[in-house]
Amino acid sequence: MTPVSRRIPYGPILPESWGVVPLKHLATLQNGYVFKSEGWADSGTPIIRIENLNGSESFNLSGLAVNEKHHVRSGDLLFSWSGNPGTSFGPYRWSKSGLYFLNQHIFKVSVQGCEKDWLYWSLRAATFWIERELTSGMIGMVHVTKEELSNVPIPIPSRDEQRRIAHFLDVEIAKIDRLAELRRSMLARLEERERSVRDGLVERMFEQRGEIPLRRFTAIIEQGESPQCEAASRDSVDEWAVLKLSSVRRGIFESEENKRLPPGVVPNRSCEIQAGDLLVTRANTPNLVGDVAVASGRCERLLLPDLIYRVKLGAGILPAFAAQVALSGRVRAVIESSARGSSQSMVKLRGEDIKAWPMPRVTTEQQRELIRDMERTTAASGRLRESIVCQLALLTERRRALITAAVTGQLDVTTARPAHDRDL
Repeated sequence: MTPVSRRIPYGPILPESWGVVPLKHLATLQNGYVFKSEGWADSGTPIIRIENLNGSESFNLSGLAVNEKHHVRSGDLLFSWSGNPGTSFGPYRWSKSGLYFLNQHIFKVSVQGCEKDWLYWSLRAATFWIERELTSGMIGMVHVTKEELSNVPIPIPSRDEQRRIAHFLDVEIAKIDRLAELRRSMLARLEERERSVRDGLVERMFEQRGEIPLRRFTAIIEQGESPQCEAASRDSVDEWAVLKLSSVRRGIFESEENKRLPPGVVPNRSCEIQAGDLLVTRANTPNLVGDVAVASGRCERLLLPDLIYRVKLGAGILPAFAAQVALSGRVRAVIESSARGSSQSMVKLRGEDIKAWPMPRVTTEQQRELIRDMERTTAASGRLRESIVCQLALLTERRRALITAAVTGQLDVTTARPAHDRDL
């Protein structure tokens, strides 16, 4: 095989001695088996689903005699072709011992024309570009077709150089990942403290005042739309944008998490978000579906996507209070038990599920008191949280830049000295 080009779309021109070829010249892609829920068993071979790629130890089991092409063993290279950008989409190296079956939405990548570890890191660099350019401006979940992935360009240095760069990235990215994990654990402790305070306040209200279903206060529940969008966020107040799924997370509303509506596309103004709207994620992973936030800040010309509900509340309940109660342990248990889906990696809520959420039967002033208590709690840790989030963003950017620079030959890994924690 003779490389025919030195240009790739996710980096500068490659070094003189390098080439670039499409992935299909280096590997074959085999999609996973389509398992049906009735085929699951109490014993048998574990099935690799997308959540298992991210460390989940919860496996469905199958007693079927599945073709060997769907078998996975330690060391196999996989590619999740449908998932959330930055978390469940892209390449993975399977490291667990024993036999596993591969579920649909994941390719097994059988490598023939290069070093396997090199291809993993090359695909990791290419994934940053795939998420941005080959997903048709989708909001939330993204996917890439087999044909699109097969034609993704891969840099080709010598085998020795492939091994050298792959080893360098194995070591240095592991360092960055350890630093990031430490900071995520700090955030988790802050969130746990807030959850403990919230749960205590909400439970006392339930015990003292009883409960009433949210449907008693619900005027209407609306679902948005997801038109084709451009990847970049809007640049001016005159542009229309569509909110991303990640904009609603744990009570926090990020109005800048959006994609731009292309010029000439007529917006559906009935989907325009208004400040004060209670937003609820309609479809997501089991631990994130039903996440809530109240729209605030810059909402003009911002459209609701189809993966998020807008809950219009009537008199008697404040949106910020409903959001705090929905984040409590009691209501989260209701949400997770009512979510439905054919895939364990993506479940959905119906409007009727939201209307059934229990709310404490309290006065407006008592609602405001809980809101004030939670604002004081979050303000106490807000500055530290902001610092940690900034550090995580910096680590993420360094990780991405280091991978791309290394696999495109812009970094001499024999002399490189990547920045460490002291620089954060």
